[in-house]
Amino acid sequence: MFSPSAARNRDAVRDAFLSVAPAAGVVLEVGSGTGEHAVHIAAAAPQVAWRPGDPDPASRASIAAWTRRLGLPNVAPPHAIDVADAEWGAAADAPGGLDAIVSCNMIHIAPPSAYHGLIAGAGAHLADGGILFVYGPFMRDGRHTAPSNADFDASLQARDPSWGVRDLDRDLVPHALTVGLTLEKTIPMPANNLSVVFRKASG
Repeated sequence: MFSPSAARNRDAVRDAFLSVAPAAGVVLEVGSGTGEHAVHIAAAAPQVAWRPGDPDPASRASIAAWTRRLGLPNVAPPHAIDVADAEWGAAADAPGGLDAIVSCNMIHIAPPSAYHGLIAGAGAHLADGGILFVYGPFMRDGRHTAPSNADFDASLQARDPSWGVRDLDRDLVPHALTVGLTLEKTIPMPANNLSVVFRKASG
């Protein structure tokens, strides 16, 4: 599958992730969709073991097809983790914990249980010092960052009242603090999006 939006922003997302990512280790991506972000980043980081996946079977087939097409040995077969589930299961396990968890353009097209589960799972499965990297549109302290984001939020909620642009400061940060994650960095991105980096405390 091909996503025009992923094609437009994949370089910016790749560069933002690589600016904060470990040089090597295990990265779990959840809600990978078509798989285009996964293979684009993994191709630029051959020392990173990338574990993409999606609860949607068609998306998993697309991830596998992109991986085969590009011949990337550092990309694992797609998992079926649904972060809205309380238990992520063995697919998230790695010796010593995961070095990074990545979520691109997912939490605004899912119910609040998705970002709750994403953050809780990051607290449980990241190694000490590991990062949670989240990309997409966000509100900041109760305000949209651009009129286009407000319009997008309204359109999402019209499609499903449980969807919507999440508030970084009021929704994500307080929840992250409860599981030992602190907001380390926000990176401005094209089209009024943000890349957000949380880090798990060491020790």
